[in-house]
Amino acid sequence: MQIAVVGLGRMGGNIVRRLANAGHNCVVFDRQAAAVAALTQDSGVAGARSLDDLVARLAPPRAVWLMLPAGTVTEETVAALAERLSAGDVIIDGGNSFWQDDLRRARSLAGKSLHYVDVGTSGGIWGLERGFCLMIGGENQVVARLEPIFAALAPGREGAASSPGRSTAESGYLHVGGNGAGHFVKMVHNGIEYGLMQAYAEGFDILKNAASEGLPQDRRLSLKLGEIAEVWRHGSVVSSWLLDLIAAALAQDEELAGFEGIVADSGEGRWTIAAAIDEAVPATVLSAALYARFRSRQQASFADKLLSAMRRGFGGHVEPKAE
Repeated sequence: MQIAVVGLGRMGGNIVRRLANAGHNCVVFDRQAAAVAALTQDSGVAGARSLDDLVARLAPPRAVWLMLPAGTVTEETVAALAERLSAGDVIIDGGNSFWQDDLRRARSLAGKSLHYVDVGTSGGIWGLERGFCLMIGGENQVVARLEPIFAALAPGREGAASSPGRSTAESGYLHVGGNGAGHFVKMVHNGIEYGLMQAYAEGFDILKNAASEGLPQDRRLSLKLGEIAEVWRHGSVVSSWLLDLIAAALAQDEELAGFEGIVADSGEGRWTIAAAIDEAVPATVLSAALYARFRSRQQASFADKLLSAMRRGFGGHVEPKAE
């Protein structure tokens, strides 16, 4: 298929590379000309100088995938494309937009006979190699037309053991519902991620402080955290990709001296808690994990350093500066 990708950052560039490697024809645009130039060296990728140029290079019905930060830049780009695209074209938001914004955008674009698909995209900076897990929201026929794109980006059935009777979910992508559903599912996914990361971080903080001078001498334990993380990776019920990242970070520096422990939140955790409040669903673990990130900006701990190490490991996230 032919597809355009706008936004060639940490994940956008790898999305283009994975699509091109699968034989799809990609037209790309980014405000940073260097990002466009880096990708056009690959076969199957053409660079555009502007959104006008991008649209002109596409044959209808057009598909434009946005991989931009949630908020103003995505809103402005959707609006700009809506003025340039034609009836039957589709805008795909693969970023981390708020799901209620998807509902508004879909209604607005429908008035111009344009389609809108929201895709919760998980995979971080490792997506080129591992594939991207995709949670898709939109109209049935539109999503079906784009399935070759989703299949190329997803990990495929080799990524994990399959559960009998499943659909495309066992390949790593799933049409979860109408407009907004994709980003809603991804929002909850990221809320859960906060809780998992916090549990690991607190557990390793307890292990580290088993040697605390505040304990009686005969109860102090000097533990090798990197080795413990490694052994848990093999056969343990708490093994996971996050634990893989922990083991790698601790193997490099068990004190995590390169981290301050100031942990950012990118919005989805807050939105998940807001949804829990709207639904009257108790979300005690996820709420506590979000509040722990707030607290890290006032007084960081070893657990917070480990959270920062995990965030850099899967997403390339750089710690914010202390205020």
